Amino acid sequence: MHEAGEHTFSTVSGEHVRVPDAELLVHLQFRRFAGCPVCNLHLHSVVQRHDEITAAGIREVVFFHSPADELRTYDFPFAVVADPDKRHYREFGVESSRRALLHPRTWSAIVRGSALTLAGTYRRPATTQDGGRLGLPADFLIAPDGRVLAARYGTHASDQWSVDELLAHARAGAHR
Repeated sequence: MHEAGEHTFSTVSGEHVRVPDAELLVHLQFRRFAGCPVCNLHLHSVVQRHDEITAAGIREVVFFHSPADELRTYDFPFAVVADPDKRHYREFGVESSRRALLHPRTWSAIVRGSALTLAGTYRRPATTQDGGRLGLPADFLIAPDGRVLAARYGTHASDQWSVDELLAHARAGAHR
C-alpha cells in the first residue's frame, strides 16, 4: 500500500478524524478486540508515552473489531474507531489467522496481559467476540500527503510497532 486514500473515520466519542491529516502524521493501529490482554499491554505503552508521540507530530487512531458501546467505557487519550464488521480491516488488508496465538512471543504477552487483567489493572474482555479472537495487528504511518511512509502487518497477536519503532519511522519519514 503506497497511498492511504482519503477517509473520514467516526470515533466512539463522536469525533470525525480525517486521514490523511493535513498537518500531522497519522499512525493507524489495527488491534484485536476490547479487553484483549495482548492489546491492553501494548496500548498501555502507547498511553504512557502519548505526550512524546504527539510531540513528534503523530496522531494516533486505533481500530478495534469490537462494538462502539464496549469501547466507550475505555478512557484512551487518542481516537478509537469501532469496526465490528471489520470493513476497515479488509480495506487495509488486515487479516485474522490461527497463527495469531501460536508464536512464543505472543504467549509471554498473553501471560503478562492476562495477569494484569486478573489483578484488575485491565478490564476483562467480553466472553464472546463477534470479530473473533484470532485477529492480527497492523500499523500504518501516513504522511499529510497520503503516502504510507511505513507499514507493518503482524504475523502474530503481539507483532506490532513499539513506541520507539513508531518514533523512528516518523523521524525517517520526516527526512523523505
